[in-house]
Amino acid sequence: MRLSWMIGGAQGTGVDTSANMFGNAVAKAGYYIFGSREYFSNIKGRHSYFNVVISDKPQHSIETKVDILATFDAETVFQHFDEVKSWLIYDKAQESMSIDKVRSLEPEIAERQAAILEKAGLGITIGDVVKYVSGKGVKTVAVDYGPLMKNIINQLKMDPFAAEKARNMLCAGASFALLGLDQQLLIDAIKFTFGKKETFLNLNTLAAQAGMAQARDAYGLKLLQAQGHRVQLDGNTISAMGKLYGGLGFQSYYPITPASDESTYIEANQLLNEGDSQKGVVVLQTEDELAAINSANGAALTGARTATATSGPGFSLMNEGISWAGMNEVPVLITYYMRGSPATGLPTRSGQSDLKLALNAGHGEFARVVLASGDHAEIFEDAINGLNLAEVCQTPVVHIIEKTLANAYAVMDESVLEQGSAKIDRGKVVFPDEPEKYKRFEITEDGISPRAFLGHAQMYYTGDEHNEYGHITEASDNRIAMYEKRIKKMEAAEKFLPDSKKVSIVGNADTVLLTWGSPKGAILDAMEELKGSGIEIEMVQVRMFSPYPKSAVESALKGKKRIIAVENNYYAQGAEVMTEHLGIMPTHYILKWNGRPIAKDEIISAVTDIAKNDTKKVVLNGGK
Repeated sequence: MRLSWMIGGAQGTGVDTSANMFGNAVAKAGYYIFGSREYFSNIKGRHSYFNVVISDKPQHSIETKVDILATFDAETVFQHFDEVKSWLIYDKAQESMSIDKVRSLEPEIAERQAAILEKAGLGITIGDVVKYVSGKGVKTVAVDYGPLMKNIINQLKMDPFAAEKARNMLCAGASFALLGLDQQLLIDAIKFTFGKKETFLNLNTLAAQAGMAQARDAYGLKLLQAQGHRVQLDGNTISAMGKLYGGLGFQSYYPITPASDESTYIEANQLLNEGDSQKGVVVLQTEDELAAINSANGAALTGARTATATSGPGFSLMNEGISWAGMNEVPVLITYYMRGSPATGLPTRSGQSDLKLALNAGHGEFARVVLASGDHAEIFEDAINGLNLAEVCQTPVVHIIEKTLANAYAVMDESVLEQGSAKIDRGKVVFPDEPEKYKRFEITEDGISPRAFLGHAQMYYTGDEHNEYGHITEASDNRIAMYEKRIKKMEAAEKFLPDSKKVSIVGNADTVLLTWGSPKGAILDAMEELKGSGIEIEMVQVRMFSPYPKSAVESALKGKKRIIAVENNYYAQGAEVMTEHLGIMPTHYILKWNGRPIAKDEIISAVTDIAKNDTKKVVLNGGK
């Protein structure tokens, strides 16, 4: 069973809050969910929406077509009416509203949506939208939001302006009624969200109840008996949890979308009580990203287990600090939340176009590790592995998390996060008996020097080339030895993780979907349906790009008839990196760069097209 629900509205009207409460209630009924949040790059007023997939099995992606479209404003109706399959919830009072009167709707979208209605011989009002979708078999629920809200306001004697925000729960309530689940579950979710805030608790409870009275059971969902424990987490939170679990001691950041949420979560949970003592994490909000990477470098030198987090423009500013860390063998984890680029680009949308920047960040050649997570469980694991790799190899580690995953939440079995075997590995830490004789950059067989913390030995750090003690020198022989020493550490990085943590392989077929990052979810969700239509696929997902797992990827692709690169960028950068290392090129491409995540139904359509028509390149454009 797989059911897709979307709610939309202006930012600041509770779209996220209602989606989270709706999802919480569905999860309490024993269902798995996967929710994807899309929002405009503006603080308040512009359109945002939340797409939630409900299933009796774990889910990893959304669909471009939704079963239930829940709206409480005109813009959501006009923007998404061609994406609904079964039910449309809308404001009855807005039936006469025409698309040209919705000033916040982007002109390009307004023109395209109006053209769909006009082609069908209809006008451009919401009433015409209702006729359009009804002609395609979609049922509608017309909600009298105004009178219902007026009644609630009179009951509670509330300020009408403040109370109007509860329209979102009227909408969520009507949606929940369509599912057929025990309505008390939604009331309980409201109680969990608002706790002792009695005014908002009463307001949202009444709104949800009024909404549930507007619709009838359409899907007949029953309570499921969940086995074991489950958690509902988004990508930002699970990355923060992985860092905390992995022994993080210092986190720096400068606020930037979508990276900031990770740091604010760590700050909110930075203190840990152990018996009579209290320890925790230092979280530092800096004046810019240059200060963020440099303060992280400094904290690492003192012995703190250190990380920073940023997005594209901020990562660009960090390049000099990353290069400094490479020269001085500083163990620092940089969590790179990848979004739409170049420049400011699509600051609240997603993309995979910065992969090569991550691989080549910082001028010069030096050891660096690059990890790329494909789902929430991998984010948690890679955060821990990233901290370990940084300290074991004494080098910068870049951990890529796309905005798609950062702002998506999923219900998953708690067992997938059980990392009991993930030990904290601090590498070659020493406390020298003779501090004045300590060689911070001692040349060793594996290229990794014994590491003492500031204050425990005599040492020197500069941005210049140096000898084993850290003293500046430009001597030719020393340059060669130090250069090779720093790069040799990549051999240790290559051995640190097993191949199964560098490359994920699912299935066994002649057609391979080669991918990395978030497209993994859509591919996994599409595999069973494709198999049912006679198309067998195998997924090969690269999780480590530096050092590149050459033998594992080459072995996985050997003898395959089709290698289809699936990526969220124009050039298929992940495949280009593979070609650079192995000389292997994809035979076909499925690409998307509009800032929206790849959806399950897009994978099914594209793979079917390639299988039937041998189409060499399929460009996707799902999502609004």
